[in-house]
Amino acid sequence: MSNNEDFDMQSNHDGEEEWLSKTEVKRQMHALQELGARLTKLNQEQLNKLDLSDKLRSAIDEFHRIKANGAQKRHLQFIGKIMRTEDADEIEHAIGLFEAGHQAHTQVFHKLELWRDRLINEGNSALQEYVSENPTADVQHLRQLIRNAQKELKLEKPPASARKLFKYLRDVADV
Repeated sequence: MSNNEDFDMQSNHDGEEEWLSKTEVKRQMHALQELGARLTKLNQEQLNKLDLSDKLRSAIDEFHRIKANGAQKRHLQFIGKIMRTEDADEIEHAIGLFEAGHQAHTQVFHKLELWRDRLINEGNSALQEYVSENPTADVQHLRQLIRNAQKELKLEKPPASARKLFKYLRDVADV
């Protein structure tokens, strides 16, 4: 087959060959390149948990050393090419788990921020509701933190006590 033809052959899971259009081949290559780009956004600890080939891992490390934008784009294409030999489904699944964990972590922090704001603005009614949801919380300590944060807010001082309150809420939530 020549490079100018509009179809390419690919083996499926049953060992049979199926014909893919040039557009479909390009679509698959772009998807692999995008997956490779998502890999470059993971930290070292997450990358270590993945079963990546040495070639792909060194290409990802090299990507982080490149500073020129055009060179990074070309290197992403190279990473996409290497991705053809990797188990893309397994990598996609692992990245999805990392991203889901990050979203859950973010949701917990947003909830704690809402509690902090409610405790400072609503006082005792919010405190009673918070303690009913978190019976291990030290009510005396919470009241002191809330009073200090309210005083800071009234005097328009930096929110040091509000940060302490947030830290305590985070400790109670064990995040």
